[in-house]
Amino acid sequence: MVKRPSILVLGAGYGGLTTVVNLQKVLGTDGADITLINKNEYHYESTWLHEAAAGTLLPEQVRYDIKDVIDSVKTKFVQATVEAIDVKGKKVTTDNGVFTYDYLVIGLGFEGETFGIPGLDKYALSIANVKAARYIREHIEFQFANWSAEEEKDDSRLTIVVGGAGFTGIEFLGELANRVPELCKEYDVPREKVRVVCVEAAPMVLPGFDPELVSYAVGKLESKGIEFSIGTPVVEATPEGVNIKKGDDKFEFIKAGTVVWAAGVRGSKLIEESGIENMRARVKVEPDLRAPGFSDVFIVGDCALMINEETNRPYPPTAQIAMQQGETIAKNINSLIKGEDTMPFVPDLKGTVCSLGEDDAIGVVFGKKITGKRASFMKKMIDNRALLLVGGPGLVMKKGKFNVL
Repeated sequence: MVKRPSILVLGAGYGGLTTVVNLQKVLGTDGADITLINKNEYHYESTWLHEAAAGTLLPEQVRYDIKDVIDSVKTKFVQATVEAIDVKGKKVTTDNGVFTYDYLVIGLGFEGETFGIPGLDKYALSIANVKAARYIREHIEFQFANWSAEEEKDDSRLTIVVGGAGFTGIEFLGELANRVPELCKEYDVPREKVRVVCVEAAPMVLPGFDPELVSYAVGKLESKGIEFSIGTPVVEATPEGVNIKKGDDKFEFIKAGTVVWAAGVRGSKLIEESGIENMRARVKVEPDLRAPGFSDVFIVGDCALMINEETNRPYPPTAQIAMQQGETIAKNINSLIKGEDTMPFVPDLKGTVCSLGEDDAIGVVFGKKITGKRASFMKKMIDNRALLLVGGPGLVMKKGKFNVL
């Protein structure tokens, strides 16, 4: 009897979960033994975390159980934390046992990048996962509640610094712009006491985005009271706030009750310890998404680095690309099992939309620039489509966004 190949998938993010769902389709019930390992028993929509962090979406709405969307007959799910990856020995060590494999898919997601800035790892919050998002929401509410309760009020409690004007930072600011008035009403706080400041080291907001759309986004957020300090890197974080550089020898300290860092991500540190060639824990993958030098190891999602030859810049680690990668990896593993050639991954970018809150957004969809409610509608449709591709209509009905008008 011929031994069935074993496929080990690490991580149930967009890339890992899509890989498993598509492996189930192409391999059937007899093609291989598929094992999915994930730290939590649930998948969370990382592109929704900024909403949970701001308090405009419940944390429970951001996640769903993995067992609800995989076929338990075709895939074994193991809840475990990966501790080490040995690509030469073809084994993975977890806190729930050691697993061997014939084919490995690494989709362990992202970690925050602090760039060595002193104090950021201790005193800044990061929108890293569901638990972190819930903590940020509760922390902000705590600051508002304490300001109201104090006899000698400390207005710095009501100052929120957001580090980073990339996608995550801008989408989080959009949610805060809508959430702050609600918090002011709930805790009897004058709106003028609240300060929300975006600090960005780069000379621009949303690098690589259409300048006209960026101008629209900044204008909308500023009209809602968001401040921007662009080209001013954070040089230190302390328990009281952040120190930013405003010129060659000029510094400004912003005293703040809340600092949220959204200025950079890197791959999992386990990549760096695995023996796979990497840059900031991201692997510059081969065209078919395999790790260089390892014919049986595929990389998906945030851990994969691919260069867009048209721009000579890396493709952004988006959910759209991660899910497309997962589909390609499933087909390529099936081809390897059959002794056939693999196919290169070619991204099919349908567009990019950046949310500015519940009913506003900017984006480029099928080559056309869109703003406002129309863009917001498209953002929600993109979110719903991601649910559909993984869990079908049932998951869309359970977790989808339907407040589209």
